[in-house]
Amino acid sequence: MSTNEHRYSLDLEWRGDHTRTYEGYTREHIVRIDGKPDLIATADPAFRGDAALHNPEDLLLAALSSCHLLTYLALCARARIDVRSYRDKAEGSLLLTADGGGHFTDVLLHPEVVVAEEGMRDKAMKLHAAAHKYCFIANSVNFPVRNAPVVRVAS
Repeated sequence: MSTNEHRYSLDLEWRGDHTRTYEGYTREHIVRIDGKPDLIATADPAFRGDAALHNPEDLLLAALSSCHLLTYLALCARARIDVRSYRDKAEGSLLLTADGGGHFTDVLLHPEVVVAEEGMRDKAMKLHAAAHKYCFIANSVNFPVRNAPVVRVAS
């Protein structure tokens, strides 16, 4: 493996014991990654999952939002922009198709950033485009990932 390639692995185990009927089996499963807390997940409630647990659609949206955050913060730190807070209210759309499949059609991130000084605001705003360009996860999906950032100055 070259220094440019990074590999990831996990173990996934379904927590059920039968699939006798579509309505009757659990969708709950556990994701284990060495050295990290286990993640208990399920299907979206629309597909008979438990609304109290994370589902793949939640996790895809979280991955996109997290990747933008981490890329953005790295770019700001390198540009000596002092970010005081960052929040995002991400939204995604999933389209179900007539053949029983489906796919995400788009994701919209709404990052709200607070920077330390007025002189940092314009550059901080522009770095969202660069963060999008360099986000590994956004570059790995086949649907648009857009962002509508707001940058404010700390009071």
